[in-house]
Amino acid sequence: MAIITLTTDFGLKDHFVGVLKGSIYSELPDVQIVDISHDIAPFNIHECAYILKNSYYSFPKGTIHIVGVDSEATPENKHVVALVNGHFFISANTGVIGLITSEIKPEKVVEINIPDPIHGSFPVLSVFIQVACHIARGGTLEVVGKPFSELKSLREFAPRITEDGKRIVGSVIYIDNYGNVVTSIQKKLFETYRKGRDFELLVRNHKIKKIHNAYSDFIDYTVEKNKRKGDGDLLALFNSSEYIELAIYKSNLATVGGASTLLGLDYRDTVIIDFH
Repeated sequence: MAIITLTTDFGLKDHFVGVLKGSIYSELPDVQIVDISHDIAPFNIHECAYILKNSYYSFPKGTIHIVGVDSEATPENKHVVALVNGHFFISANTGVIGLITSEIKPEKVVEINIPDPIHGSFPVLSVFIQVACHIARGGTLEVVGKPFSELKSLREFAPRITEDGKRIVGSVIYIDNYGNVVTSIQKKLFETYRKGRDFELLVRNHKIKKIHNAYSDFIDYTVEKNKRKGDGDLLALFNSSEYIELAIYKSNLATVGGASTLLGLDYRDTVIIDFH
């Protein structure tokens, strides 16, 4: 049984998500449809890329992922299907699967070229659904498109190494529901350049000298309870996706808005790690 996922910035107030699901079920009554998220910030490709990268691999290979963020076709953003790590991604060529393809080379990419496409303001319905249902029936990519070799990446958010390897300059790529700030710096890169050295993570006027592996590791249970760091304090950790994340411990209870509010951070803002 085919699985089709939906990741969009449509929200749930309007009819758009319901229309997509109804159209798919009209074509494929037995298909399974899974909502990854419909709360992507409007047109925020980087947020969508982060969510997609950290969710797609939980699905079985052969899953078809429809991406409805900034999905109108333009001469610079063609409609494409990419087969990556056994998964099909249908989107505009905005770089939205760039975090995935930066680590895994696509097996196949085609520019969508279906006969008599409807040119309108809802291409996820008029184009992406047709292609997804074709693939779900066992159809090949060659039928719906022609080979494409200009898949975009998200290089602008890749961390930079400066000062002869003594500094990593990253940026904010995602802010979650708790206000936790996810940076573009991954654990593997951090360890590669750390080489056992001390470090300082610099963000706004804050310096952090330790990165934890779990939120609760922040608490020193050997210290008397009234003297411990705890609710409302700032910490850094490697999150479940192995990106460096800045968080306020139990921010949903102690600090409305979380680390993003406390630090005044937003998408694209800079985070620095200095080794010494």
